[in-house]
Amino acid sequence: MRSNIIILAIIAVFFYICSAVYTLWHMAAYDGAVEWAGTLGMGLTGVLATLIGFYLVLVYRGQSGELAADRLDGELDEDDPEMGHFAPWSWWPIGVGAALAIVFVSITGPTFLVPIGGALVLIMMVGWVYEHYRGTFSR
Repeated sequence: MRSNIIILAIIAVFFYICSAVYTLWHMAAYDGAVEWAGTLGMGLTGVLATLIGFYLVLVYRGQSGELAADRLDGELDEDDPEMGHFAPWSWWPIGVGAALAIVFVSITGPTFLVPIGGALVLIMMVGWVYEHYRGTFSR
């Protein structure tokens, strides 16, 4: 995990520098005009890498060091068997993706589908969140 944090820090710094150089270069070439799409795109990519890296730093601190999977001499049996709760049988993420696809396609085309897609996203998200409270897998 430490290597992931370092890589994300390098990526963040790279995109911050690229954003600054791009902005200055464009301003020099076009009489002081800022091209906002590229500047914000690269700057926000740096922000995204910073946020993910910061999250990994917090997780790294919370787990009190490195996991066995992060060490070269680590064995599979050394890790905690309960690494989290995952639902491999869940079909809800596919429904959420399809509903979001309807929303995004309808924004560019037939806008009457936006409320329908929004309602489907809401239904799919509620189903995904509450899937462990009903049916075969209820607690």
